[in-house]
Amino acid sequence: MSPGELLASSPEQLALANRRDMELARARVARLKAMPSPRTVEEGLAAYDEAVSALSDASSRASVARNAHPSPAMRDVAERCEQEVDALSTELSLDRGIYDALREIDVSGADAKARFYLQRVLRDFRRAGVDRDDQTRGRIRALNDELVRIGQEFGRNIRDDVRWVDLDPAELEGLPDDYVRARPPRADGKVRITTDTPDYVPFLSYAKSSPARERLWRVYRQRAHPRNLDTLARMLERRHELADLLGHPSWSSYATEDKMIGSAQAAADFIARISAAAEARMRTEYEALLEQKRRDDPAAERVEAWDSQVLTEAVRKERHGFDAQEVRPYFELSRVQQGVLDVTARLFGLTYQKISGAPVWHSDVTCFDVLEEGCLLGRFYLDLFPREGKYKHAAQFTLRSGQAGRALPEGALVCNFPRPGELLEHGEVVTFFHEFGHLLHHLLGGRTRWAGLSGVRTEWDFVEAPSQMLEEWCWDPSVLAGFARHHLTGAPIPAELVARMRAAEEFGKGLRVRQQMYYAAVSLAFHGSEPRSLDTTALIARLQESLTPFRYVPETYFHESFGHLEGYSALYYTYMWSLVIAKDLFGAFRREGLMEPAAALRYRKTVLEPGGSAKAADLVRDFLGREYDFRAFEEWLNAG
Repeated sequence: MSPGELLASSPEQLALANRRDMELARARVARLKAMPSPRTVEEGLAAYDEAVSALSDASSRASVARNAHPSPAMRDVAERCEQEVDALSTELSLDRGIYDALREIDVSGADAKARFYLQRVLRDFRRAGVDRDDQTRGRIRALNDELVRIGQEFGRNIRDDVRWVDLDPAELEGLPDDYVRARPPRADGKVRITTDTPDYVPFLSYAKSSPARERLWRVYRQRAHPRNLDTLARMLERRHELADLLGHPSWSSYATEDKMIGSAQAAADFIARISAAAEARMRTEYEALLEQKRRDDPAAERVEAWDSQVLTEAVRKERHGFDAQEVRPYFELSRVQQGVLDVTARLFGLTYQKISGAPVWHSDVTCFDVLEEGCLLGRFYLDLFPREGKYKHAAQFTLRSGQAGRALPEGALVCNFPRPGELLEHGEVVTFFHEFGHLLHHLLGGRTRWAGLSGVRTEWDFVEAPSQMLEEWCWDPSVLAGFARHHLTGAPIPAELVARMRAAEEFGKGLRVRQQMYYAAVSLAFHGSEPRSLDTTALIARLQESLTPFRYVPETYFHESFGHLEGYSALYYTYMWSLVIAKDLFGAFRREGLMEPAAALRYRKTVLEPGGSAKAADLVRDFLGREYDFRAFEEWLNAG
């Protein structure tokens, strides 16, 4: 059965497919170990790669089911499937017999990609602890299994805790008409506004009532509290113990070692460098917000976090004549979706064919095949709207890794956008392009010889760069004119409105960069020392007040719903690290033209299609013709 068919079937079918893939993986590594020496790339590495592929695909579809399936029973089974697959993956990674068999493979006649793959596989075995004694490996296995369960618990507590405030209709003053119409008062006369993204983001941007904004802001930062306080503590303790067993002083040291950045100290230095670069701009912007606030409240001594976006919009309107609500009528969901498809299809020479009647896990989900000159390249699913029990942010999920001659890649976008007919913020348009950038990387990189190098398998601190670069197309007036049309009149978005939007976006850049560095610092610091004496709430308060101009508010617990702590652990810095590279990559398109097919083809061939077949720095150098540097990022940071 295909991934879509399995997710549209029953929990029993999902569990059965999981067991079959695990059995296949066991059989392939048994074959590898039984092979006589000298083992060859064609047989030995291929057998291991088949095992990796089977486990990866089982884990991927279980992750989608756990995060997006409407059935609690299916989500529960998917959670157990993930645990079983991860336990087997850990078991195999600590199997000295597999490691020794792989070390004996003769690579004398192999190509560079096979040698690179084998070298990386052997490194990962050593990083997993395969060379430790039996007792240590037993403890490593137990810790990995426990961390999978803890991570699932952490994410589930966030996913299942949707909070809300009930407001008087008058407290919606300032919000767009379409937003208000979509949320009529209930029988008690109150309007319920939830912490789901389509409710939360516009409310914090436009609602005139500061007390109402504060109430929503506070409950948003109380999600998963108090359950995740203990869950997070256990996660940090187990990671620290695991890092210690693997010979590292901290989890941040272990997690950064095999990334582009190379070490926890280098990550800390990077955070400090970017923070310092944005310091003056952040201070100037904060003073502008405070000045704006004092027009209504002359006695105001500070700007609160729940006031910052409304005040930012007010400053942008005054300085640049731009009101963010002006652009919303041009971003109806269906048109934006079609715009994403049209722009990327033209850019990369693709065709997207909607598959009516394809098996899906919810009626909201749509399915598309990806073709190039009639040749099928892969398949993707769009699951775009909020619902109970669903992942609360926006992400690209793998469903199946592609492999040349064996399997076509499949992926899904799991998001929380307003429904068709409703209007998006421009920031949500940017998010759509961003996540689709991940999807393209997965699909176009899904024709490698080795499944273990397929798709987004570069170093972790590079994976955001292709998606961040695709965001640039959301700011170009000629690109936007192709799909951003007024939902009532059909008129394309005026170029001068886009120009004002771009100019206005410059204000707040310093604040945004420092906020990102706060998240990065939290991520790294939580994993940087012995966690048993760590007061995570006190640490986020200290970091917030040192890296942002906004005070910490008691009885708020941002870290308990900071979902990236589950998957990214210490590595949130990767977003800004990738952005440095993305700005450099985009320079070629800025010079040659955003829709220039030659530049897009060169980028596709050198950066996207190789997947994880080479070091990320080598892929970037192949495209740029030089090493990447900070110049384009610094130009962007200082612009305006």
